[in-house]
Amino acid sequence: MTSAKLVNDRIANPYGTAFLEYAGPRPDVVVLAGDTAGNNLSAFRDAHPERFLNIGMAEQNMIGVAGGMARGGLTPFVHTIATFLTRRTFDQMVMAIAYPKMRVRLIGGFAGLNFGGVSHQAIDDVALMRAIPGMVILDLADATEIRTMLPTLDPVDGPVYCRIPRPELLTTEVPVLFDTPFELGVARELSHGTDLALISSSITTSPAILAAQWLQNAGVGVHHLHISTVRPLDDVAVLDAVERTRATIVVENHLTTGGLGSAVAELMAERGSNRRLVRLGLRDTYARGGTEVYLLARQHMDAPAILKAAQGLLDLDPSILVNITELNPTTKSHSKGKPSYGII
Repeated sequence: MTSAKLVNDRIANPYGTAFLEYAGPRPDVVVLAGDTAGNNLSAFRDAHPERFLNIGMAEQNMIGVAGGMARGGLTPFVHTIATFLTRRTFDQMVMAIAYPKMRVRLIGGFAGLNFGGVSHQAIDDVALMRAIPGMVILDLADATEIRTMLPTLDPVDGPVYCRIPRPELLTTEVPVLFDTPFELGVARELSHGTDLALISSSITTSPAILAAQWLQNAGVGVHHLHISTVRPLDDVAVLDAVERTRATIVVENHLTTGGLGSAVAELMAERGSNRRLVRLGLRDTYARGGTEVYLLARQHMDAPAILKAAQGLLDLDPSILVNITELNPTTKSHSKGKPSYGII
């Protein structure tokens, strides 16, 4: 577990810049794209066209190609929309990549809630990947993690699935939340407290930070962990947060079935924890298209929803919920603009 200082900034195209720096000098790295690479990998494509393959909308075939390249000693990085990368290719993923333990890196964009609607929202991808033995699973939240993630994967002698939530994480300005680099398998400790354990990932970490600040200002101690590696989970940090507090809330950009919340619940059950747990996410439902802020509010995954869950779990004074709508920039817009939670 590492402590992280929070920052509030935005930078453009962190993945494309970082990927060119990482992969450019490495002749073993090849890119496979499913008609979605766009601006984020254009610099690498232009600099190394011989190592860039646009397979098109043939995701099952792309996974097979990646597995074959890995058998030949290359390191394929597969890029496409997360729901097509995971759900559509599941059998090929298991047989061509996971079972033979191929060194393939799977980069899924548009993960979770986004303006693309049901067809383009990967709300079950973590559950699918957790069902595959040996699959390392990353769930990144900000530009710092995106920029610093790639070299940490080198020691992983097998497949890695990395979900990147917002469409704009691949193309335009991206929030910067943290000032320390990504560490594989290590949770970020964002605040300390002994009343509530708050565990978040992906785009839910921004509203979780706001909720934690609100609760702390009201005298509630919040032990907030940001999880960027769902597997291997930082069991020690999670159990420490759970056991040092009275109750736990997990909020994730995913179904409440099979994702981070399920991983935490399984860990608590196996270790005999008697603490109460609430999981916030999509609960046995599909979402719809819309802005990040609108969808988080609609699915009860925003800062006000976290406060309501905390109030119920800890039996807090209901006055803590007064004016909590101030924590949302807006929940009215369904447009395709650049909605983002402010952190400070």
